[in-house]
Amino acid sequence: MARIAQGRPVPDIVTELPGPKARTHIAFDEVWTSPSLPRAYPIVPVRGDGLTVEDIDGNLFLDFAAGIAVTSTGHAHPAVVDAIRRQAGELIHFSASDFYLPIYPEVCRRLAESAPIAGGRARTYLGNSGTEVVEASIKLARFATGRPYVVAFLGAFHGRTYGSMSLTASKAKYHAGFGPLLPGVFHAPFGRVEDLRWFDEVLFERLAPASEVAAIIVEPVQGEGGYIVPEDGFLEGLRALCDRHGILLIADEIQSGAGRTGKMWAVEHWGVKPDIVLTAKGIASGMPLGGMIARADLLESWTAGAHGSTYGGNPVACAAALATIDLLEAGLMDNARIRGEQALEGLRPLLSRHRGLVRDVRGLGLMLGVEFDTPDHAEEVQWAAFQRGLLVLECGRQAVRMAPPLVVSESEMATALRLFAEAVADVAGPAEREVREEAEAAGALTGVEAAG
Repeated sequence: MARIAQGRPVPDIVTELPGPKARTHIAFDEVWTSPSLPRAYPIVPVRGDGLTVEDIDGNLFLDFAAGIAVTSTGHAHPAVVDAIRRQAGELIHFSASDFYLPIYPEVCRRLAESAPIAGGRARTYLGNSGTEVVEASIKLARFATGRPYVVAFLGAFHGRTYGSMSLTASKAKYHAGFGPLLPGVFHAPFGRVEDLRWFDEVLFERLAPASEVAAIIVEPVQGEGGYIVPEDGFLEGLRALCDRHGILLIADEIQSGAGRTGKMWAVEHWGVKPDIVLTAKGIASGMPLGGMIARADLLESWTAGAHGSTYGGNPVACAAALATIDLLEAGLMDNARIRGEQALEGLRPLLSRHRGLVRDVRGLGLMLGVEFDTPDHAEEVQWAAFQRGLLVLECGRQAVRMAPPLVVSESEMATALRLFAEAVADVAGPAEREVREEAEAAGALTGVEAAG
């Protein structure tokens, strides 16, 4: 039971949503903050514990969004909070780019030892976020290979700074108004073994020789693009293609890593060893930390000053990361696998129960996606879940993702599945009635045409 619930059920909605205090805060926020922030729904969280989030009006929510797959060990896990407090009491900041911090190489070692890096020996660079380490990987790949081109995938999301935004291809709106973007970037079709033909038949044949491609960057499971799991053989085929042409394979595990799929890194499900693995989001349970884990020989091609960060590898974030990795290895990865199986078993009946509305149920571990027939219906399901106190997030063009903290219990998963099914049913009533009416209208029109 969450400590902040104090015996209350979770979720427990005691006001209309958004509540009166939330509405006041949102009005204040909209005066002072950047309008570029794409808020999903009007929640104003003030406290969290495990999967329980309390908003400014005292409503309790069940969190199956985890701050966009970030709070991997739940909100305010005692072990993580203790590690942060201890480190903050000793040293909050001392730039690792210019000085030697005792905790910095400890995190680098733990990450390097955990990652399935081609060639075995790895080293790590630490930054502040996912987009930062994506940028670092572009620099490293071009520098180490002496080649100019980088390939990403349609549907990919790698961040919003210029280099990572140039790789992102999940939604055109992320590029709108910001061109020209980083040159030398191509986008391949994602996910099917037959898509790999594009490299030989299109890219290498017509656009750029393989000898000038520095790297291929791929999300082992696409995140913001829709929680798309590739076919078996796709990632293995990418590795083989890279080996044939001396191209670096970069696995963007920013959302799929840190135990979320039931293994530390999603590529492990296919036995693939990249040259570079990128991590952020859940690796420090909500503290800002990103990591680029690379073949040691690649990082050793860099000289002093080739890359760095004032705040990257901040001691407090590093302390949170060490505590997080301990928890992942102590059982949270196994829990992600078990609870993910429970979730898929509970979600799949929606396909037959709401034919036409629910188009697909997919996932790996606690990366769970439900595809709907239209973007509007996906948004309506997200809102209906929010009104019931369940926090989920849209992804892709018309999907809703469920990405709870890895501490989720069997009973919490059961509650979320019930609430989500209710939200889908709430949307299905009008949607299915609309389909019937359209079918009847089409039938009547056909009858009129036949009579004519």
